Amino acid sequence: MTGRRMHPRSEGSRGATAEVASVRGAVLELRGVSKVYGEGATEVHALLDVDLTVRPGELVAIMGPSGSGKSTLLTIAGTLEQPTTGQVLVGGVDVTGLSRNEQARVRRRSIGYVFQDFNLLAGLTAAENVALPLELDGVGGRAARAVALEALAHFDLADKASRYPEDLSGGERQRVAIARALVCDPTVLICDEVTSALDVSVQAAIVELLGSLQRDLGLSMLFITHNLPLVRSIAQRVAVLSQGNIAELGETAQVLTDPQAPYTRQLLADTPSLETATSEAGAGEADVAGA
Repeated sequence: MTGRRMHPRSEGSRGATAEVASVRGAVLELRGVSKVYGEGATEVHALLDVDLTVRPGELVAIMGPSGSGKSTLLTIAGTLEQPTTGQVLVGGVDVTGLSRNEQARVRRRSIGYVFQDFNLLAGLTAAENVALPLELDGVGGRAARAVALEALAHFDLADKASRYPEDLSGGERQRVAIARALVCDPTVLICDEVTSALDVSVQAAIVELLGSLQRDLGLSMLFITHNLPLVRSIAQRVAVLSQGNIAELGETAQVLTDPQAPYTRQLLADTPSLETATSEAGAGEADVAGA
């Protein structure tokens, strides 16, 4: 959590990491990515020839309605799923032709993934969940636990290290998930709706946490969200997806204040803001109190 590698690796592991990191330019790039599910009459085109780049230290937000291809884009960018056609480059290295084991190695060392539903293992404590990626990468149990405890402390969770996910609040589970995603010092963090499963009162804290990660660590991020304040506060660029295509891509301020595509204008008009949700939640609480 200090912006430098915190755990030991073998000489061979360092060499593999250096290969990915040595290529200058984008930390993550999608080139002509398409994804087709099914065939014949049941064929569904989830993504259509998508080009997208995440630069060093940049936060790119993905917006769009359900079914627009957002989650498919993230799973492909995170090497959790193969594109039907096109390339995914991590640190300039094309990973689409790698074996599953090789892709998993790149994912552990270069990509942190934060899931919408946290995806913590119920049978492991917070510390064990955070230490797991390190252990899978060959780090010894004691060393992995030490780094996991350091990561939890960074997110003010030192006193939760021995607790299981069911004993944590939603915000605490999300912070554990973020700590796990960052424990291997990735170059890019991929987030799938990191605030949507949380109470409105907790969302602002997670937004601030993500912003501090970018400021303190210079971390690159690619994330899906419907949370406009999150986009406004930390994203440098926004990509708007519609039916598997990027309908609009540009600087955050330009896209949100002067959208060019009619689809983007409608999407923004239909997307509730965090401020609106907070106001409605407060009004609801007042109604209950007055009943």
